[in-house]
Amino acid sequence: MPRKSKAKTSRGKTRRNVSRRPRWTRLLLSVFLLGGLLVGGYTLYLAHEVRVKFEGKRWAVPARVYAQPLELFAGLPLSQARLRDELQALGFRQVRHPRQGGQWSRAGDRYLIYTRPFLFWDGEEQGRLLALRFAGDQLTELNDGASGRALDIVRLEPAEIGSIYPAHREDRVLVRRDQLPDALVQGLLAVEDRKFYEHHGIDPVGIARALWANLRAGRTVQGGSTLTQQLAKNFFLTQERSLWRKANEALIALILEARYDKDEILEAYANEIYLGQDCQRAIHGFGLAAHFYFGRPLAELHEPEIALLIGLVKGASYYNPRRHPERARARRDLVLDVMAERGVIDANQALRARQAGLGVTARGKRDSATYPDFVDLVRRQLRRDYREEDLTSEGLRVFTTLDRWAQQQSERLLADQLERIEKQRRLPANTLEGAVVLANPQSGEITALVGSRLAGYAGFNRALDAVRPIGSLVKPAVYLTALSASGGHTLISQLDDTAVALRDEQDRLWEPKNYDETEHGPVPLHVALAHSYNLATVRLGLDLGLGKVIDTLESLGVERDIKPYPSLLLGSLSLSPLEVAQMYQTLAAGGYRSPLRAIREVLDSSGQPLQRYPLEVARAADAGAVFLLNRNLVEVVRDGTGRGLSHYLPGVELAGKTGTTNELRDSWFAGFGGDRVGVVWVGRDDNQSTGLTGSSGALPVWGRVMAALDVQPLQANLPVDVAYEWINPQTGELSAEDCNGAVAFPFISGTAPSSSDGCRGSFGIGNVFRRWFE
Repeated sequence: MPRKSKAKTSRGKTRRNVSRRPRWTRLLLSVFLLGGLLVGGYTLYLAHEVRVKFEGKRWAVPARVYAQPLELFAGLPLSQARLRDELQALGFRQVRHPRQGGQWSRAGDRYLIYTRPFLFWDGEEQGRLLALRFAGDQLTELNDGASGRALDIVRLEPAEIGSIYPAHREDRVLVRRDQLPDALVQGLLAVEDRKFYEHHGIDPVGIARALWANLRAGRTVQGGSTLTQQLAKNFFLTQERSLWRKANEALIALILEARYDKDEILEAYANEIYLGQDCQRAIHGFGLAAHFYFGRPLAELHEPEIALLIGLVKGASYYNPRRHPERARARRDLVLDVMAERGVIDANQALRARQAGLGVTARGKRDSATYPDFVDLVRRQLRRDYREEDLTSEGLRVFTTLDRWAQQQSERLLADQLERIEKQRRLPANTLEGAVVLANPQSGEITALVGSRLAGYAGFNRALDAVRPIGSLVKPAVYLTALSASGGHTLISQLDDTAVALRDEQDRLWEPKNYDETEHGPVPLHVALAHSYNLATVRLGLDLGLGKVIDTLESLGVERDIKPYPSLLLGSLSLSPLEVAQMYQTLAAGGYRSPLRAIREVLDSSGQPLQRYPLEVARAADAGAVFLLNRNLVEVVRDGTGRGLSHYLPGVELAGKTGTTNELRDSWFAGFGGDRVGVVWVGRDDNQSTGLTGSSGALPVWGRVMAALDVQPLQANLPVDVAYEWINPQTGELSAEDCNGAVAFPFISGTAPSSSDGCRGSFGIGNVFRRWFE
């Protein structure tokens, strides 16, 4: 029995041992299975995330904003300095003989320019060699440089003046795989990932080699990540340093290699890689980096420049060529050595490239700070038609009305004149501020807009947001009302320039004064406006009715709510410089209002038109009345408060009006010639007195800007219902040429005096115009 019992015990133990083995095996299998399911599920999740992000809209590409293109044609008034400035802004290089796009040469008054192709809204402008000849400040010949054939008109590519960025402030210029230079691709692979076309996302041998090198050096001297891993880290992950992030990086790299071909991965890497910082703007991709560091497209770079960009991959901040040129050069030369070693370039190319300078521009190109005030206006006008996310992510191409030369002159001369005034009046530096708006009178296109004396710095945009009393700039609206059919006045109507007293809107006694504090009694209407008499203007406006004056202001383009207070007649109305420019554009265009605009066309990222901004014109005022008013505004400049313009523009026929507000807080000048209308405001941000009138503050700025831009004389197109008559200035009666000092005045049909001083005779219209202009 004992033996039997023992046998049972032995068999029992055997059974227990046998039963335990399957239980642990099943547990281990379950763990492995569960782990496999988790890893597999996570891999599927990552694969889905990679597909969604990689195949969707990969990047939020900012809207690009362009200036007007420079249009060349024989007979164009164009200084050689302006042409060279335009070429510099476009990143063209001066060479001995142009052989590719983006190059130019000069021999005396002759220029050869090899243009780049560019897709405009109305078609593509082909790249070609141009031959130009100048005579003074005029382009006299424009020929095809290859055939010698005369060309009618050629557009240069427009300069990029800014971008509208997404919230994360990343910027890039997207390039396709076939747009990447071979030297860049081969050099990048030689330095960063020699087995790119052999591995499947990760390179175990490379990782082991880097680990061994780092252990021997005692620090990180070599990286083992492939280009695909770098793309996975930069595009999908954060910069966190952890084993979990590294594992995700490797897994995503494997997924990318399994789903996409090498060229797709390389293209994505070339557009994603971080290569620098421009204040708050992050520079991503080789396409933008070429512009940022060298001011030229990627396709125009040579070996030393390409090597520098490749070198920045290792550390864009550490090797920043503008801040650390010695480091950058050493890194570039190392890249050149590697490129030569791997056969990307030969030894002679490497030697020449090492001897070259860095070639980096002083300031990054394609930045948003070039003309921030104008771009601010563009952005506001775009918001009428586009969502903010479209502007910051869809890669729109916005073609604007900006004339770069006019903008630069306006910025420079505003700052210079304000500094002069401060020195002359012993004011602390930067006490005064100012704004300038220039536009085309006929089209309403805004050609320049300056919102601060500190050009290139985004901030308070005074051209758009400094809403200040406009002073005597309102007076042309009063006098236009008087000269219209319902006003019943002519330029020689007698006005009463004597004291007036009335209660204002707060029941306070309002007693306006003339600037010279003198009453002038009966004065002709044209004299009252030319010399900006306040008393005559107030009496005239009250006689006409405030409602009619407000109607005129609204027809001229003022959209604000205007209170019918008597002080309106002397400019208590507050407007921005842009709004004033709209008023005077209507006058400059002979009574036709064209809404001021900063945008011409908008294209999507593929070059298809999205939105057109055509010319809009509306009749706002009677042509005859506007003609009479404008002749009066010529008198303002010739003999009245604007006569100081003759110092800057002698002999040039211009029309304009000064404006000064209470306690000399605001100084204004608005005026126009044949091809430009402009408004200048000078004041202080703290609204304290400047001590300046319109004549002493804003007018010199306006005059210097218009002189620099060679403003064309005002052309007087006589309306069909307007005729000139000789008038005796003493009696206001009809007279004849050379009788009693007679002066010719324009009259709308049926409004000329009926009485004569007895010297009535015939006259030639040419003599009339000559006498009037003199």
